[in-house]
Amino acid sequence: MALSYPTQPGDIDHLIADDHAVVERQFQHLEAGRGNRAVLVKQVSFELALHAFAEETVLYPIWLELGMRDENADARDEHGDIKELLVTLEHGEPGDADYEKAITDLIAITRHHVHDEEDEELPEFRQKVGAERMAQLGKEFLAAKRKAPTRPHPHAPDGGGIEKVVGALAKPLDHARDLLSKTQLQVGTDASGILDPQAQAIVDAHASFGPLPFEILTPELARKQPGPDAAVKKVMEERGIEGPEHVGSVEDLRIPDAAGGEQTLRVYTPAGAAGPLPVIMWIHGGGWVLFDIDTYDASCRGLCNRTGAIVVSPDYRRAPEAVFPASHDDVLAAYRWVVEHAAQLGGDASRIGIGGESVGGNMAPATILQLLQSGEPLPVAEVCVYPLTTGEQFGESMEDAADGRPLNRPLLSWMAMHAFEGVPEGAKDPRIDLLSWPQETLRQLPPTLVITDERDVLRSQGQQFAEDLRAAGGDVTLLHVDGVMHEFFGAAAVLDKAAEAQQAAADHFTRAFAG
Repeated sequence: MALSYPTQPGDIDHLIADDHAVVERQFQHLEAGRGNRAVLVKQVSFELALHAFAEETVLYPIWLELGMRDENADARDEHGDIKELLVTLEHGEPGDADYEKAITDLIAITRHHVHDEEDEELPEFRQKVGAERMAQLGKEFLAAKRKAPTRPHPHAPDGGGIEKVVGALAKPLDHARDLLSKTQLQVGTDASGILDPQAQAIVDAHASFGPLPFEILTPELARKQPGPDAAVKKVMEERGIEGPEHVGSVEDLRIPDAAGGEQTLRVYTPAGAAGPLPVIMWIHGGGWVLFDIDTYDASCRGLCNRTGAIVVSPDYRRAPEAVFPASHDDVLAAYRWVVEHAAQLGGDASRIGIGGESVGGNMAPATILQLLQSGEPLPVAEVCVYPLTTGEQFGESMEDAADGRPLNRPLLSWMAMHAFEGVPEGAKDPRIDLLSWPQETLRQLPPTLVITDERDVLRSQGQQFAEDLRAAGGDVTLLHVDGVMHEFFGAAAVLDKAAEAQQAAADHFTRAFAG
């Protein structure tokens, strides 16, 4: 699902199209007969319940004000039909004739509804209301989702159901979980059947915490929810695996950030270290909004032990408190500090590598770009794990992994909405749009390993970055991992493919360190 005109990530029509893409991919799973059919239907019901409530309380009343009366009537009628079908599905079982017919009818009606909205109604709405109002309406759309009922109702929008759980997030997790139905405990998993069993166990573990969709929450509330590391720890506990992985030492230093303040630099030193050792700067992900160095602790420990290098990880400022380019500036400041103080850490300033996951995989090459521009020495190697390489919704993975977990297409837009709030032009900055780099720049990058994964909206753009490097004559290796999801890299304790990916990253760094 894609609109035919440009939008910003937080615009209401952009958010609506993201929702459409998620449900369409879930429909495709149902049509293909793959995955957990009952859970997929529950997820579709959850998505459509929130989506319909938000449209009916925010969007459609404005349509009436603008004279879009026919459009409003048609859309509300279709929503009514959709809700009736969802009620049928809620009380049915997969395989029953009525249940299967309801799925077929639901898919047909919803696709017709989406076609009308994306091709006719939303373009007309945007033209009439004005582009400048779309972002504010987007905020109201997400706020409405936080008040939405989480089950279908055959009549007009009814009182909120999700809002009491949102309020409970400030309280102990068990209290919030008590308010969730069995259905809601399933909405956070990946029901596609595409993940391998070890990866599935991790996303199921995260879903068992009963998280609300990150992409409808405020950043403050979203940060209170369990991250991907919590899911791995739960699986480890269930399997009797002790953790975290032991390293020689872990120390938190306070170093300057780029705004006259301080940031934390976590330093992992391998056991039995006899310096000076090579150094790896590992940059955490989280879309510049969520997560921190604690979330990605396992990745750093794994790389430390597999390379015998010192691993450092900066806890840069995050949006929306500090929007682009604050995070990039802090990472650059941290890298320069590490170069200057490598000996103090027991490291060798001539053997430094850089890498990261997700937006960390963006900031690693972006840091190299800035070093190139200022004529400073470059890292000897870089590793980009499922990197964001453009601010655009790029490639087929935006469709076939739109419903992925833990990162789906709406969450990616939510992150960009906050990261570039007030600075929308930032998404086209070369530090974000790595796919705009000329071949001359690409050729100057150090040996690069790009790791992508199957169930990931960022897969296509990561692969394109690797292809651009190859076409420019750069030294690049692409490692693609099937059957796993975004954020898999730090799960080596319970996911064999993560351990293999960490070893590939370690081998890439150690070859470069050997020079």
